[in-house]
Amino acid sequence: MTRAVAPATGGRAAAAGLPRRLLRGLLPLLTLFLLTLLSLATGRYGVPPGDIVAVLGAKLLGLPSGVDPTAQTVILQVRLPRVAGALVVGAGLAAAGATYQGLFRNPLVSPDILGVSAGASLGAVTGIFLSLPVAAIQGLAFLGGLGAVAIVYGVGAAVKRHDPVLTLVLAGVAVGAVLGAAISLLKVLADPYNQLPAITYWLLGSLASATLADIGAILPAILIGLAPLVLLRWRMNLMSLGEEEARALGVETRLVRPLFIAAATLVTAAAVSVTGVIGWIGLIVPHVARLLVGPDFRRLLPASLLLGAGYLVAVDLVARTAAVIEVPLGILTALIGAPFFLWLLATARRGWS
Repeated sequence: MTRAVAPATGGRAAAAGLPRRLLRGLLPLLTLFLLTLLSLATGRYGVPPGDIVAVLGAKLLGLPSGVDPTAQTVILQVRLPRVAGALVVGAGLAAAGATYQGLFRNPLVSPDILGVSAGASLGAVTGIFLSLPVAAIQGLAFLGGLGAVAIVYGVGAAVKRHDPVLTLVLAGVAVGAVLGAAISLLKVLADPYNQLPAITYWLLGSLASATLADIGAILPAILIGLAPLVLLRWRMNLMSLGEEEARALGVETRLVRPLFIAAATLVTAAAVSVTGVIGWIGLIVPHVARLLVGPDFRRLLPASLLLGAGYLVAVDLVARTAAVIEVPLGILTALIGAPFFLWLLATARRGWS
């Protein structure tokens, strides 16, 4: 009789747990949808949610929306590119941060640790200094981010006397310092009336000048970078155990580590090339996701994607509505991220778990 009751009890428990799992999965999506709708509706020119749905639906179907032309312009040409950029860039930076933290087994690292942001910044600053078109500046930023990480990884591969993870971190610090010095030199040489303000504004990060064409240009690179992270997410759990443990469990770390680094770097470089440097997202969001869903990368990656997208949408909304002039995103993310980072330093455990 006991054997007959146990499966029924287990079935009822599984059935009871199903709505809870669905709610846990749908709640972040619903929150992200509401944040997106709020961001599209809020601003100096308020737009009712019904008009937003009508305009977007008509745009997709190729039909007239019947909405005021001014509202259509605000939605499609002003706010939609910013919201789309925030969704894509926030999700990408958070996913890259989760990947780096898993690889380096440390929740206090971010995508900047290997110099990708410094390399992208140098590329963009060079383009602005040379008065190149916007597309060329974005291209140089993208190539600069990839090139910086390639140099760091080359140095790490050449130095085989130390722990490979520690070598990569130290090489990233050194290369980042050199790139930072080059950026400072270009700022000194730049025209103080035109080039220097543009350089400073780019380095602070913003979605103000992003267009749907820009987002469409970086989206393939971000998707290509996310693909191996999603397909091989179970191996990240093994990589986070450490070098020797991962090899003992059958993971070829010499192949998997550069693959993950290349994927995360591709995502970060593509994001930074359009928005400029937006710090702290890759550090703070993955840690919050880890607190919510645990360290299992199979759950951590989608949670980081959703939280990162929603976080940057919310920050961008505050950036363009909190003051008379728009506040650069890098300032707001630092104001939010730095206190959280200090709290994290005070409360983080010694081990990676």
